[in-house]
Amino acid sequence: MSSSAAAAWNCKSLSFLPLLPRPSHHIDQQAEDGCKSMHHSFGGDMDAQITQDDCSMQIAEQAPEATALERGQGQGQQLEDDLYAARTTTKDGSVDWNGRRCLRHKSGGWLAGFLMLLNQALVTLAANGIGTNLVMFMAVVMKLDNADAANHANNWAGTTYVFSILGALVSDSYWGRYKACIIFQLIFLAGLVELSISSHLFLHKYCDFGDGGRRQANCRSPTKTEALILYISIYQIALGNGAYQPAITTFGADQFDESDRKERKSKTAFFGYFFVANNLGSLVSVTVLSYIEDHGRWVLAFWISTGAAFLGVVLFAVGTLRYRHFMPNGNAILSVCQVIVASIKNRRVKTPQLAEDLYEVDGNHSKNGARKMQHTPDYRCLDKAAVIKDPSALSAGDHHSPEPWSLCAVTQVEEVKCILRLVPIWLCSILYSTAYSQMSSVFIEQAEAMDSSLSKFKIPPAGVSVFEIVGVTSFVFIYRFCIAKLCSKILSQEPTELQRMGIGLVMSTVAMITSGLVEQQRLKYATKDVETPSSLTILWQIPQYMLIGASEVFMYVTMTEFFNDQLPDGLKSLGSALSVASMSAGNYTSSLLVTLVTAITSKGGQAGWIPQDLNKGHVDRFFFVIAALNAVDLLVFVVFAKRYRHASLIESGAGADEKGAGLR
Repeated sequence: MSSSAAAAWNCKSLSFLPLLPRPSHHIDQQAEDGCKSMHHSFGGDMDAQITQDDCSMQIAEQAPEATALERGQGQGQQLEDDLYAARTTTKDGSVDWNGRRCLRHKSGGWLAGFLMLLNQALVTLAANGIGTNLVMFMAVVMKLDNADAANHANNWAGTTYVFSILGALVSDSYWGRYKACIIFQLIFLAGLVELSISSHLFLHKYCDFGDGGRRQANCRSPTKTEALILYISIYQIALGNGAYQPAITTFGADQFDESDRKERKSKTAFFGYFFVANNLGSLVSVTVLSYIEDHGRWVLAFWISTGAAFLGVVLFAVGTLRYRHFMPNGNAILSVCQVIVASIKNRRVKTPQLAEDLYEVDGNHSKNGARKMQHTPDYRCLDKAAVIKDPSALSAGDHHSPEPWSLCAVTQVEEVKCILRLVPIWLCSILYSTAYSQMSSVFIEQAEAMDSSLSKFKIPPAGVSVFEIVGVTSFVFIYRFCIAKLCSKILSQEPTELQRMGIGLVMSTVAMITSGLVEQQRLKYATKDVETPSSLTILWQIPQYMLIGASEVFMYVTMTEFFNDQLPDGLKSLGSALSVASMSAGNYTSSLLVTLVTAITSKGGQAGWIPQDLNKGHVDRFFFVIAALNAVDLLVFVVFAKRYRHASLIESGAGADEKGAGLR
């Protein structure tokens, strides 16, 4: 090979260098050294056809290619890092204890969920240790008649549920769900300690249960001071437990990333298992604790409840570093008020035909950090809150409302619409809750007037409610693994949430009819002239409890899931609180209904439907009235369900679009 040809080959061979995975400065240096060596070999011979200038030109051409390769490699690595982060971190905006984006395998999931389920079972055991037999406590210890005892029990339960609204607003707006769970659990625990101590100090002074009898004749009436202390402690328990419930329900659901298909299914399952945990805790309450209380050992039962609550707090604290958190989103009530005030201010302004002409912030999230929502045509009067009257008031690039009481973003308006759309559905659930509340009041009084003996064992009046627990627990699994799969196979889809709630209303109506029929049979075997229990066995109550339990799966479990799904990010706990508030309204409605029925049916010296001696009354008619109200409620519910429009998030890949529209 000639020297000029060799030189040409050496220089041209540099064109292969960009293929090597080396930094560009290394390529440049190697090329420059090759050219210098070649130029020195030829002694500047111009006949070599290849000059140092030619090599310099090729180096200049190769350098951008090498830089581009480096840039491509860097972008590829960045893409790989992004893909890895997407696979290993959550996408729903949740953060860990240190405020960092959650790693999927190190946070949340079923480990955190399982701790919360255990916590819920223990808290429910403690709460039901007070609430399940409260009607008997009022009758035996506080010496109230049946109607007053039932009303006090219903009012206490109703107050518990009212506090759920407070807990939801505080956890979503200010404290965050974790902090709310901790604080309200401590309030609940303190109330149990106060009740246990006060009962220990007072009950032995004015109650003598002797051989374990439970009749109120064994107790004298407590003094006003003693009664006040007892009432303060049980209502402190109502505050702690009521405010805690919506926070823990939503916080548990937060442990599952709804943007991930697998975790989204786990989140749906969590709501069902949450109610199973509820009922497993209730199982101990209505068997062990009810039996203890039925034999006059109230203080022991209260201390057992206190110990369960303490263990629940410890288990909850164990998972602190594992939990996923969502930051509070500001005052929800204030946001709603701003939309209402702004829409009133702009009531004379014409609403644009296109949603794009309404005010909205840029980006994927609203001002409070929640995901943005799509505009809907419902409640057009509220859209006036998002009408831009003076475009110049918004400077270029400024996407924040200059005056929140005059101009609101579309997402903020849609949040209010979500609440308004849920109101009719929520109202229809109240009469269902009225039927449900009979388990803790009239059902127990009915059981008290029945034969509770089973061989040599005496079944506590509240003990039959164990079959409500059996109904809930069994139907959670029956629906999930049988009914849902069968419907998916035959109908190609599971029943919608609203359809399931309708089924719950049907089953509660049947349960009330069954209760009335059982009461008619009880009266047939009762002696009206003597205040003694009917000879009809208490086991006849099993069908009505089982039906109530099954209806609870279709109504309460589904309603909690539905409300949580339909409300925006900043109001999730409110969704859980609404389902609990339905129970509250149902208890108050039941109390009102008992008062009205007693007042109307006891006129003219009549015993009434719910007298002190049930053998002289007609509780069966009371049950039939509730069944009729439930039947009417079902018809109204169907009308509202058919007209319901599901909420939709802008970035929701598997949101409301998968849910269908209304009751089909």
